[in-house]
Amino acid sequence: MKVFERYILRRTLMLFLASLIWTVAIVWTTQVLTRINLVTDSGQSALAFFEIAALILPSVLPVVIPFATVIAIAQTLTVMNNDSELVVMSAAGAGRRSVIRPVMTLAIVASIASFAIDNGAEPYARQRGRELVAAARADFLSLVIQEGTFRKIEEGLYIQISERLPDGRLSGIFVADSRTEGTDLIYYAKYGQVSEGEAGTVLVMDEGEIQRKMDGNEISIIRFSSYAFDLSAFTASSKAPTLHPKDRTIGYLLDPDPDDSFYKNNPQSIRAELHRRFTDWTYPAVFGLIALAVIGNARSHRDSRLNPLATTVIIALIVRWLGYVAANQVQAAPAVWPLVYAVPLVFSAIPIWFIATNRPMELPVAWADRLISLFRAIGDRMMMMRTGRPDAASGGSA
Repeated sequence: MKVFERYILRRTLMLFLASLIWTVAIVWTTQVLTRINLVTDSGQSALAFFEIAALILPSVLPVVIPFATVIAIAQTLTVMNNDSELVVMSAAGAGRRSVIRPVMTLAIVASIASFAIDNGAEPYARQRGRELVAAARADFLSLVIQEGTFRKIEEGLYIQISERLPDGRLSGIFVADSRTEGTDLIYYAKYGQVSEGEAGTVLVMDEGEIQRKMDGNEISIIRFSSYAFDLSAFTASSKAPTLHPKDRTIGYLLDPDPDDSFYKNNPQSIRAELHRRFTDWTYPAVFGLIALAVIGNARSHRDSRLNPLATTVIIALIVRWLGYVAANQVQAAPAVWPLVYAVPLVFSAIPIWFIATNRPMELPVAWADRLISLFRAIGDRMMMMRTGRPDAASGGSA
């Protein structure tokens, strides 16, 4: 690789990493915050929380990598054009390949990384995440037995524990059960413990009483030395998590288990996910071609209606939106599956044609004018909100 190519690759790579880190940090944080309730409500440790947070990363990266790629390439080429670096390189004898080769090297490497993460790390991370969630929900000791707080198990069933004793037993047990219409049951016990066996999970209470209240306000009290309260209905259902198509490996999607209940009920969802896996990884390369077609040639962009960076990002967003729409439609309409492959292929061929003919790729004039009007209206609105004066955007009234 020549000096010019290494220079462009280095600048683009540094900006790509910076864009990727900041974008991943923002998206990852929003995803992690949605899962805090699961950890706090189930009483899981900080280690479990950080493990769940780390498992989110593989699902975030394939979404962010294409946009980090297009931002890095477009910003690098825009700055080099504004600083006349591309013009100088062209005058020094460096052909367009000196720009295309490093840019597409980064874009192709990003596509390969996206494919590896989407089809390698992400399915296993998703499966592990679902196992952790299921374990947290199935772990009754962590879910409900917290000292001094009422815990709602389901509608009409509440449990409160006063203290955990050093020997592992529980003291001051209170259970309120009003799930049966017309009957309220209240359990008190001095001591107890959770026991798991072949019959399921039970809360064994010692030295307590049961207060039973019927519709006619009749109350009966039964004292017991030992009583087993069945909890298996609340733990057994969460032990085997249901795996969705996004949680499956590429091998499973190619050859799904015919006895899988999810596959029997939703066979098309497996096929739709397979088509998505085969196309999503191509978008970093597609966006690299778009950036090259818009900004890759050495010329002045002062006569452009829109900034070339904005043009590149807008086109990339439109292409990605079309890809999402096509992929989502496959599950409802199987016949449209060729559109999933047509979007990246068509929007790769179009910029390749512009690059080959040495023409700048721009948005249609009508689109550009509408976007400029929209941006100006948004700017005027923000200025008015900041100053609180309706005439701020126009510079004041006469």
